[in-house]
Amino acid sequence: MYNKIRMLCEGALLVAIAQALSLVKLWEMPWGGSVVLAMVPIVLFAVRWGLVSGLIAGFVFGVLQFMYDGGFAIGWASIIGDYLLAFTVLGFAGIFRRKKAGVILGSLVAGLCRFLVHYVVGATVWAEYMPESFVGLTMTSPWIYSAIYNALYMLPNIIITVVVFAILYAPLKKWFTGRDLMMKEVKKA
Repeated sequence: MYNKIRMLCEGALLVAIAQALSLVKLWEMPWGGSVVLAMVPIVLFAVRWGLVSGLIAGFVFGVLQFMYDGGFAIGWASIIGDYLLAFTVLGFAGIFRRKKAGVILGSLVAGLCRFLVHYVVGATVWAEYMPESFVGLTMTSPWIYSAIYNALYMLPNIIITVVVFAILYAPLKKWFTGRDLMMKEVKKA
């Protein structure tokens, strides 16, 4: 019972922190997508509590992003893809639950999954809005345009998330690996 309550409290707190961090945009793309620190708390939660809990936290964060971040969407497909699905997949970091380098590997996998969702949605749903040129290149394929557009903000997001975890890993290793949760389980047994 203790761990369920703790998980819910941590989830609520880390999703709220992610939402607050998403409001501090380091850089923003013209049609949605920005460089923020918001992936850090979601990845941390997923790595601490596992895949299913991480997916749920990512979904809740996606709902909040759509509701409170000004939602760039052009219909249900865009809402589902760019918000609900794209942020839910951050929970895939949970496959590295309680692993030594879980937060680093989880950041890479979660970031790649999120990029792939935005990439497919961008190349399909947003294809009709592809400009003739982008970043000095002539655009002829929505797949290439979507790859470039989404990489311009997702790559920095992934790098920033990995760097934050790398810098904080040594002093916060116990929490990053979920060792503090395992200690509670051992004491109860």
